[in-house]
Amino acid sequence: MIIWLASYPKSGNTWLRSLIANYYFSETGEFNFDLLEKIDSFPSNKYFRKYLDKFNRPYDTSKYWIKEQEKINQSKGLKFFKTHNALCKIEGNKFTNKENTLGVIYIIRDPRNVISSLSNHYQISVDEAFQFMTDEKRGIVSREKDRFLGFQALFSWKLNQKSWVDNKLYPVLIVRYEDLQTNALNTLKQVINFINKLSKSDEKFKKEKALKCVDNCNFNNLKN
Repeated sequence: MIIWLASYPKSGNTWLRSLIANYYFSETGEFNFDLLEKIDSFPSNKYFRKYLDKFNRPYDTSKYWIKEQEKINQSKGLKFFKTHNALCKIEGNKFTNKENTLGVIYIIRDPRNVISSLSNHYQISVDEAFQFMTDEKRGIVSREKDRFLGFQALFSWKLNQKSWVDNKLYPVLIVRYEDLQTNALNTLKQVINFINKLSKSDEKFKKEKALKCVDNCNFNNLKN
């Protein structure tokens, strides 16, 4: 079953993804970026290349969202996936369902800082970043040759957040980016305890390993 690390872009998803990957997939607590491959991004191009559809419209791949998650879940066990997709339907196609999703960790950041980060990342003005964030039809679109393969339905910052946080189908843990900045260890502990509860694991929080993860994955190290 899947636990989603969901967020609007530039909200700290990669930071939390690094911490979780380091905690669960490193024996020693040392970090390297190869660990991020353990937490893939969905939906992304590679999940739809094999289909023969023309994918003429950006959102045509939505018809295979559930099918690909079913394939992912054929192997038993817990899976983490990063997504910027809203919890939505496109032409009747659900992003996910209760048969494939165990829970959600939603990372939220002060929208004023999201605007400045979007501006820096995409090299656009602050006004353009504001328009990006408030566009209720906003999506991330990726093409390979003449096919749209990597569509993610962002919607606006407000709608993206609301779709996940207010949902009644899946348990949600809200993680504030600012809490990662001020108290990463305690935030990581809350995340691990939430994951253990969802997966019905009796494993205790490993404080020493978590301290290593926090040190290895601090913002300056990741930036470097």
